[in-house]
Amino acid sequence: MIIYKAKDYQDLSRKAANIISAQVIMKPDCVLGLATGSSPVGTYKQLIEWYEKGDLDFSSVTSINLDEYKGLGPENDQSYRYFMNTNLFDHINIDKTRTFVPNGLETDSDKACADYDKIIDTSGGIDLQLLGLGHNGHIGFNEPADAFADGTHCVDLTESTIEANTRFFACEADVPRQAYTMGIRNIMQAKKVLVVVSGRDKAEILKKVVCGPITPQVPASVLQLHKDAVIIADEEAMALMD
Repeated sequence: MIIYKAKDYQDLSRKAANIISAQVIMKPDCVLGLATGSSPVGTYKQLIEWYEKGDLDFSSVTSINLDEYKGLGPENDQSYRYFMNTNLFDHINIDKTRTFVPNGLETDSDKACADYDKIIDTSGGIDLQLLGLGHNGHIGFNEPADAFADGTHCVDLTESTIEANTRFFACEADVPRQAYTMGIRNIMQAKKVLVVVSGRDKAEILKKVVCGPITPQVPASVLQLHKDAVIIADEEAMALMD
């Protein structure tokens, strides 16, 4: 595991975008595992800027997103498909038929998860997986549990995750209680994993992830075992690492 310290969120976003752009340049038909939430927004803005300058070409890239709320369709402005379109896909030359997000409208959880695992497998696997880090150590929607989840699965969101996501909805009652998410196996099989962590409120959990025991109670701690995991954290997130 390699850890890069960034000065601030802007510096973090630029460093992360550099790694992703290098992947796209080295392998134009790469498979990118993408994330949503506030952490990667700056990274996506930087990638768009470089695309607009003519430095990047996404026309042969395939993307596979980590997760989606169960019950939300792509037109819902709180769905992760909508987020990805708004924050990245609408602004670059990626072929949207090769951008994949779990089907939040599929009510049969087993089918939704099996279908998504098949998409990952038929893509040839993920070259680079971008991740944020939840306050409780979750990656994707892999919440603290008694065991690491395997493939794509349906999860019941914890109260802390629901509370953290309430700011995106009109009220807490509107936040979905379940989501489809890639499992730990899916994430760990990515050739490279890139985690972006920003803010003083992430300092405690980042230290647990990097320095603590590997445990499903801190899902991201499993990344200690990944052969090519990179964490980029700003000074505030690194506050307890010195």
